[in-house]
Amino acid sequence: MTKHVKGADALPLNQIIAGDCIDVMNSLPAGSVDLIFADPPYNLQLKGELHRPDNSKVDAVDDHWDQFNSFRAYDEFTTAWLKAARRLLKPNGAIWVIGSYHNIFRVGASLQNEGFWILNDVVWRKSNPMPNFRGKRFTNAHETMIWAGKDENSKYTFNYEALKALNEGIQMRSDWVLPICTGHERLKDEAGDKAHPTQKPESLLHRVLVGSTNPGDVVLDPFFGTGTTGAVAKMLGREFIGIEREAAYRKVAEKRIASVRKFDKEALSVSASKRAEPRVPFGQLVERGMLRPGEELYSMNKRHKAKVRADGTLIGDDIKGSIHQVGAHLEGAPSCNGWTYWCFKREGKVVPIDVLRQQIRSEMHD
Repeated sequence: MTKHVKGADALPLNQIIAGDCIDVMNSLPAGSVDLIFADPPYNLQLKGELHRPDNSKVDAVDDHWDQFNSFRAYDEFTTAWLKAARRLLKPNGAIWVIGSYHNIFRVGASLQNEGFWILNDVVWRKSNPMPNFRGKRFTNAHETMIWAGKDENSKYTFNYEALKALNEGIQMRSDWVLPICTGHERLKDEAGDKAHPTQKPESLLHRVLVGSTNPGDVVLDPFFGTGTTGAVAKMLGREFIGIEREAAYRKVAEKRIASVRKFDKEALSVSASKRAEPRVPFGQLVERGMLRPGEELYSMNKRHKAKVRADGTLIGDDIKGSIHQVGAHLEGAPSCNGWTYWCFKREGKVVPIDVLRQQIRSEMHD
């Protein structure tokens, strides 16, 4: 699965590429990626070791890849990888970047400087955060994600209804309460230690990918680590590209992703936004004989009725017009959704006309 790329004519889909993320991104075709999820080095600037009250050592992030000589060096690195990332995105592509208070504000400024358009910042509130052992600051119980379009005019993917369904029918907010990796999800190396100090939970990536991608989209992670993005992308039927320079992380990620099973096609479908569904004119129902000219429609509240005309308009009492106009007039309301207001009768049963619209829409999807 690991691939070394110097020049690529085609996308190395569902592979982990060994190398520096900036060099690799610059070698890939421009405008070829739908979404980027980036978990860059946090530049924690740790001074010495951290210990718990019982004097045991904390397994903190002190790896060489998280160390920079200065804020300026970190900013230059951030600008370089963001520039390479933006080049890879399709016109309607988007990026998610996650970070802590150590780096996210600097990343946010660089995002804007490079032309990205910030859509939201999302707070991942950890339900089981690591405590503050020194007792000199608040317990650091959250990380911040920035979601941004390639530019101000990008028509980015946002599966609003799917996220609402994930949240028991309530509009998804920008604060997400999810646990950090523990137990069986926390990957271990051959010595039994944590394989990666900042492994992200699959629940976090599940929400990101369900909300901002569609099946078949290409998702790139330039700081692949142990492959959470790739594992969730594979499960959800998305294509992934991982970039990781550390051989130990690639080894763990390859084994992990090889064991992942993709969900079946039916399970991959999510609740679509009503705005995204194809428009069906009421007149189509008349043209196709699903409703006949002269046939009577009845209001859902059974107080009013109107007749269907050959041109797809209705006539009722002293009003002629669309299904929406006639319904609004009869109810004395400023507006009316005619699709949910009107019904027709078949075999003695009252049926909403929206059933016929959905029948046509299902044919469009087949």
